[in-house]
Amino acid sequence: MPKPPAPPYRHYRQALAVSMAVIVPLGLGIKFYQGPGQSWLNDTFGGVPYEIFFVLLAAYIWPAVSPGRIAIAVCLATCGLEFLQLWQPAWLQAIRGTLPGRLVLGNTFSWTDFPYYFIGSGLGWLGLRLLKRRTLRTY
Repeated sequence: MPKPPAPPYRHYRQALAVSMAVIVPLGLGIKFYQGPGQSWLNDTFGGVPYEIFFVLLAAYIWPAVSPGRIAIAVCLATCGLEFLQLWQPAWLQAIRGTLPGRLVLGNTFSWTDFPYYFIGSGLGWLGLRLLKRRTLRTY
């Protein structure tokens, strides 16, 4: 008896999980890099893999949502988080004082972060389109 086909998003989610497993160490390496260009890589360019990771994560959680909607939503959310850095109540500063809080929420507002959020979301969008096309073409 033939084996039933895999659920339509199984292979897509597997590809997303592998992609996240690659982007997380890359992003952390950029965030904690020490050497020439350290300030730019750590504080500004690090927004690119950060954005890509959240695009991949959102697609993993909601695989049926279009890559464009996911990329736009993630970009808007991270831009909102950037503006949130202007607000500094004690409880939020305490969260930002932890490594996970600093990595997710950031701690210093900078207008120069926004272009990298757009670049990361755009690259995430392109990646999602490619993954979806390759993993869902048989369904």
